[in-house]
Amino acid sequence: MIPSSVDYTRASSVGEAIRLLAENPDAKLLAGGHSLIPAMKLRLNSPALLIDIARIAELRFIEDTGNAIVIGAASTHADIITNPHLKGLTAMIEAGELIGDTQVRNMGTLGGSIAHADPSADWPAVLLALEAQIKVQGAEGERIIPAAEFFTGFFSTALDTGEIVTEIHLPKPAAGSASAYRKFMQPASRFAIVGCAASVSVEGGVISAANVAFTGVSDAAFLDEGVASALIGKPATLENIEAAASAAAEGDMHINEDHFASQAYRKHLAKVYAKRALAGACGL
Repeated sequence: MIPSSVDYTRASSVGEAIRLLAENPDAKLLAGGHSLIPAMKLRLNSPALLIDIARIAELRFIEDTGNAIVIGAASTHADIITNPHLKGLTAMIEAGELIGDTQVRNMGTLGGSIAHADPSADWPAVLLALEAQIKVQGAEGERIIPAAEFFTGFFSTALDTGEIVTEIHLPKPAAGSASAYRKFMQPASRFAIVGCAASVSVEGGVISAANVAFTGVSDAAFLDEGVASALIGKPATLENIEAAASAAAEGDMHINEDHFASQAYRKHLAKVYAKRALAGACGL
């Protein structure tokens, strides 16, 4: 289909983008466009104005600040895959490599993906597992939102009207910590039918801390505390990982169902991919 008529402007700074958003309540931000443009073609989204922020230099960078790796929101998936600062955050590299194809990875952005909050997108689960902090800016100033509070539901986030994601802060992993991302993907779109990110700290062969997060399973990415808590204090063995993974996606929660996977199949996949992600993070 053909999108509705739309005006276009390019912002030269974050401040200008915020001002344009305030002046145009029906406007949408355009970064990579790989979520917004398809929605516009289907007329699921018909903004009056597109504000292009893809070329704002202050939004595209990756730097090591000592305690954290800070990623500008307009950094592309390809930027993340190839940046040496992120080598210690394996889940970021693995997730980025599994997104779309070369064209999508070269254009799509981290900030755009998490602001869109597709329930099958890869980055939300990874940011949850890595305990990321998300910096946003609006007319009232800047604030930091923990990833655990950012993804609030189906295509919804904690962003207020007029706010822009500007930075993603990832704590640098401590000694003995590692992460991994595994997913069962829809072969055409490469979105996750089920994706699992795991971050694990091991001391003396025993798991001292763990985060396990899913995408594709429910209406938003989430941390599975049942799996993580079952691992704490246990030796990092495949047997213990398999036992903990058996608790994945259990309890009183919504499970997605569509023509790709039933609820029962998604729950089964959650257990399988939790085991694979945890084994990868533990080097097993």
